[in-house]
Amino acid sequence: MKRTSIPKPFWALTLSPLLLAASCGYAGSGDSPPAQGAAAGDPAGAWDGDFAIAEHGSFSEPWASAFIPGTSMLFITEKPGTAKVYDTVQDRLMTVSGLPQVDYGGQGGLGEVAFLPGESANAVGTRTIYLTWAEAGEGDTRGAALGRGTLSCPLADSCRIDDLAVIWRQSPKVTGRGHYSHRIAFSPDGQHIFLASGDRQKMEPAQDRQSHLGKIVRLELDGTPAGDGAIDGALDDVWSMGHRNILGMDFDAQGRLWEIEHGPKGGDELNVVRKGANYGWPQRSNGVHYDGDPITDHSADDGFAKPAVNWTPVIAPGNMVFYSGTLFDGLAGDLLIAGLKSEAIVRVATDGDSAREVARYDMGERIRQIVEGPDGALWVLEDGDGGRLLELRPG
Repeated sequence: MKRTSIPKPFWALTLSPLLLAASCGYAGSGDSPPAQGAAAGDPAGAWDGDFAIAEHGSFSEPWASAFIPGTSMLFITEKPGTAKVYDTVQDRLMTVSGLPQVDYGGQGGLGEVAFLPGESANAVGTRTIYLTWAEAGEGDTRGAALGRGTLSCPLADSCRIDDLAVIWRQSPKVTGRGHYSHRIAFSPDGQHIFLASGDRQKMEPAQDRQSHLGKIVRLELDGTPAGDGAIDGALDDVWSMGHRNILGMDFDAQGRLWEIEHGPKGGDELNVVRKGANYGWPQRSNGVHYDGDPITDHSADDGFAKPAVNWTPVIAPGNMVFYSGTLFDGLAGDLLIAGLKSEAIVRVATDGDSAREVARYDMGERIRQIVEGPDGALWVLEDGDGGRLLELRPG
């Protein structure tokens, strides 16, 4: 990476796309080789892949972020159970009270934050807020929980969540502290919640229709089931099944829901989410078990939904977002994936239900989260204790 110091907190970073070939090659894998520079087919004069980056402090194991609708304020969750709000215009950091008690450890703690799309502040300046977290159960068990409350920021240095109540719980609660997933995506009409529910590293329950593990669920805004009978014999909120550890979900401009999930040893997957579809885990994967034992690969007649893209070696996604702004010329409509193990932003172009990786931008650190700001800038959180908040603009 090339870094050049410039005035104030900004520094310029030339992010040349990485070429990371899969160990088994791209042929037959569902991948396309990463392109150099901007995506193939971008018009002349489009953004060339360079970023100017500003650093805005560091956080305690940041996990998720979302802009409060209609504001320049970014809500940031920290896995140990704390949260902050950063005013990106006033350069001001605010504390948050009223947070839930979380079961912190492993991959668990405070997780996702989301706001109703387009919701305006009411007369008292509050907005509906949704949070997910790892919740302790009886004995040595735990599971994901989804809560809803109201957020207000009455003081210059603090915000408060009131009336936070659990509206959905992952069932069953199990041992271990991995694969909660608990990512949120609102339907384009703002009327439903799609919630990722990871397999909790238990594998086989992802094929159990009476378990939430390894599923995407569809809920009303109050948390009641809205699966609409997507899968015969399944719980009322189950929308799709056979997932492993989903860490990113977003809708594209055409209203299709996409998700990205961690494979085992290899086989990270990007999927179009279809009502009632079974994505096969753990019966098949394009990766292998950690001990090297094989998992049946996709075949044309195995009955499982096939990934649009898969990665071996893995990129280890943190989250993903479809870019809709105009600040980065030529980027609109493409998918940006935060890469943990890959320490990169992975850019994917989609065409209908198909997709291909077109560029990879080296960040030099594990990237947990990437979101689009109100003016089209990208706001990135690094992973781990001391993970920095970075503002990315065209270089």
